[in-house]
Amino acid sequence: MIARVLMAVDDSHESLQAARRAAPLAAGWGAAVRVLTVVGDHGVEQAIEDVTGPGTGARRHREAEQLLAHVVRQVQMAGVRADAVTSVVRAGPPARRIVEEARAWPADLVVMAVSDRRGVRSPYVGSETEHVLEFAPCPVLVVPSPPVADRQA
Repeated sequence: MIARVLMAVDDSHESLQAARRAAPLAAGWGAAVRVLTVVGDHGVEQAIEDVTGPGTGARRHREAEQLLAHVVRQVQMAGVRADAVTSVVRAGPPARRIVEEARAWPADLVVMAVSDRRGVRSPYVGSETEHVLEFAPCPVLVVPSPPVADRQA
């Protein structure tokens, strides 16, 4: 039984499509959904702020919160009860944070997109997705990229 679905998202088209496709599944199962996004670690943010001035990290966190609010609305529109949807921003290496969240929450299923890849199509999921597939404590649903024609719609 799948009662807890962790949706790992970023601002890519592929990731948003994966969440959009998985939301009706979660609604049909009556599952709780946690939407997770991961921002860069503090060391990188500090280095950027050293060059650009303060506020970069806060701005990235606000943008992450806006992304999560958008996905949460989509999940609710798909039929998941509002009280069954939560969201969280984590900092650090994305794959490691996804696995940690899947363990800590604990998730019955992780949903994520295939990494975006330009050029010749070949079997490729990306290093982040590969890490999650290898170390997640539960099944992982990897949603393929939509066909190019669907991206333009």
